[in-house]
Amino acid sequence: MTIIRAIDFETTGIPTPEDKHAIVEIGWCDLTDGVLDLPKAVLCNPGRPIPHEAMAVHHITDQMVADAAGNVGLLGEPNYFAAHNADYERQFFDPGVPYICTYKVALRLWPEATSHGLQFLRYHLGLAAPEHVAMPPHRAGPDAYLCAVLMQRILAEDRASIEDMVRWSSGHALLPRCPLFKHKGKKWEDVPFEYLDWIANKPNDVAADVKANARLELKKRAAA
Repeated sequence: MTIIRAIDFETTGIPTPEDKHAIVEIGWCDLTDGVLDLPKAVLCNPGRPIPHEAMAVHHITDQMVADAAGNVGLLGEPNYFAAHNADYERQFFDPGVPYICTYKVALRLWPEATSHGLQFLRYHLGLAAPEHVAMPPHRAGPDAYLCAVLMQRILAEDRASIEDMVRWSSGHALLPRCPLFKHKGKKWEDVPFEYLDWIANKPNDVAADVKANARLELKKRAAA
């Protein structure tokens, strides 16, 4: 029996070196040998005020979590965890169980898609996700459920092994197009060498995934 546990966290904010932030809601939904379960969710007391910027996204307030007792220990130890942009969840919870990032896998399976956000893929791929379970977005239970539905579709495609997906998930996202400025939307092979070199050697204000893709294209050209 193989259990892939799709998870989603709502938090007080995006972690930085100065502020690690905290979880306010945990959602999870199991795929057991490809069979989908119903999602579960619990609120968590973050031990700190929730910024209004975060409330505006998930609509979870300080009053809602004041007596909440949820914690990551409820997630147990399945065979695999799955999350859409798993690098985010891993910052809050990394128990040593392999992660599958459905975002990074989707980039490889559907590179032609104009977006790879979870809600976009729901409609782009025609995922069967009933409204009463999959809504509202930006709540942990519905988002974990939709991630599990996407994971179920990925398994049904049968174009990559779980081992491949775990390996892809531990590396940089393989972006099909340049996301920056005047060459935004172009395939990497169509981006001028000088611009690739600029991205690859730009200071830290360029995302690591973007820099990695520019370097990969430069490496391909050097080997050609």
